[in-house]
Amino acid sequence: MQVTDRKAGQSTDTGLFFREFIRSPIRTAAVAPSSRFLAEQITVPVAERGDPVVVELGPGTGAFTKEIQRRLRGRGRHLAIELNPRLADLLGKRYPEVDVVCGDASTLPDVLAERGLRADVVVSGLPWVAFPTTAARPLLTLVAQSLAEGGVFTQFTYGWTRWTTPARRQLQNLRDTFEEVVVSRTVWRNIPPAVVYLARRPRVAGAGGAPREAGPGA
Repeated sequence: MQVTDRKAGQSTDTGLFFREFIRSPIRTAAVAPSSRFLAEQITVPVAERGDPVVVELGPGTGAFTKEIQRRLRGRGRHLAIELNPRLADLLGKRYPEVDVVCGDASTLPDVLAERGLRADVVVSGLPWVAFPTTAARPLLTLVAQSLAEGGVFTQFTYGWTRWTTPARRQLQNLRDTFEEVVVSRTVWRNIPPAVVYLARRPRVAGAGGAPREAGPGA
């Protein structure tokens, strides 16, 4: 019964994701939720920290949210910034312990500042197209500046697109912004297959420069 319920839930999420993609492809940017195998890979840094502040960008229906919550086990703080109001509402109801904000990922610095926090881990479920380099304040720079000292940023990309010119340019931007960028093995059991970029030690000014709260009651 549990297996059946899980499959039913996955089917419901896939249908919802697809409907939201049809309604607004730019805003939703994906046709289906990520697999638990990709979720396990992209959330690895969460388990490495004591009481971390974890921020999700573009959580959707919560494929990564579920795994982050499993790894936290009641520790730290978990914030999620979702642009789609329907998905944000669903996420808030499904995970009441998560601080869900309906808004653009570029509001990340403001969301953290309002709470007196810096992020230990930023997990991105956003597509690379959401990280334009021509913006006055590029999103990648905002992420780097929002990280605490020793903070980590994780981002996935689909294997079949990572060799295109835009994707290679984005990877170079990531390497220009962080001192260390590690590329995971291909997660073949995701549709489509994907890899995860794990970035540490931001090069940008302002990163890691402010105190943060910690603990589930912070």
